[in-house]
Amino acid sequence: MKDLYRNRDFIPNFDELIAETAARSRAFAVGANARVDVPYGTGARERVDIIFPPGLAKGAPLHAFIHGGYWRAGNKHEHWLVAAPVLAAGGIAAFIGYDLMPDTRLGTIVSQVRAALAHLVAMAPELGADPSRVTASGHSAGAHLASYLAAIGPEENEYTGLSALRGLLLISGIYDLAEIPGSFLKHEAKMTEAEAAAWTPVTSRQLDVPRRIVMLAEHDTAPYHKQAQQFSALLQTQGQDAQLRIEAGLNHLSIELALADPNSPAGLCLSELVAS
Repeated sequence: MKDLYRNRDFIPNFDELIAETAARSRAFAVGANARVDVPYGTGARERVDIIFPPGLAKGAPLHAFIHGGYWRAGNKHEHWLVAAPVLAAGGIAAFIGYDLMPDTRLGTIVSQVRAALAHLVAMAPELGADPSRVTASGHSAGAHLASYLAAIGPEENEYTGLSALRGLLLISGIYDLAEIPGSFLKHEAKMTEAEAAAWTPVTSRQLDVPRRIVMLAEHDTAPYHKQAQQFSALLQTQGQDAQLRIEAGLNHLSIELALADPNSPAGLCLSELVAS
C-alpha cells in the first residue's frame, strides 16, 4: 500500500519538477536586486534572502515565503521563483531559511520561522517596506510552519503573534501531524508522537489575522484535501476569515510553479494578497 504522504509515488515527473523549480529560481536570481543571507539568528541556516522590486516605492508591502521539504529538506534559494508575483504587486519578497529535522526539533523550527518574520518586520523601514503591510506564505511543510505565525500550539504557554501580519497563504499544507511519525518520514524527519501532538494546527488556537487563504492542488493526495477542508472549517468556526481554494490540474509540486507565474490563478491570488 502506497504511503499517501510520499508525494514522489504520485507524481511521475517528481524529480523533473524539483529540478525545474530550482532552475527557474536560479534564472530569476540573474540580475535580481537582492540581499542574500541576512542573519536573523546565529545559526548557519538562520538567514533570509530579500528581493526588491524594480522601482521600489517607499512603503511597499513585505511578503515572506517559507519553503517545504517535510521539515527535513530544502533551501530558501531554491524557491526564489515565487518572488515574481510578489514583485509584480510592488512588494518586497523575503525567503526564510531554517534548520532541519532530525538534527533540529520541530518546536525550534517553529520558533525560528517566527523569529525570522519578526526580524523582517523590524527591518521593514530600512528596507523601504511598510511594517503594517506584512503577509506570508508557505508550501507543504512550509504552510504548516507559516500557520504558526498566527497560532498557539496546544502546549505553548504564550505567543502573541505578529500584529503586523495581514494575511497568510497556505499552500498544500499539512495541518494534522498525527500520521507523520509513522509515515515514510519516520527514518528521515524522526518526528515523535509528542512533537506531532504539540504542533498540529487543527488542535491549535488560531490568532486573529485579517485573511487566510488555504490553497491546495487538485491532484494533492487525500490527506491534503481532508486536512485543508478540516483546517479551513476550523478557522471559520473560530471566527477567522478563511478561503479554501483548489487549483485545477495541478499536483503537489506543480502548484509552486503555478504560484510563481504572475498571470496564473494561483499567482494572481498571491499578488492580490500582497497588494491588499
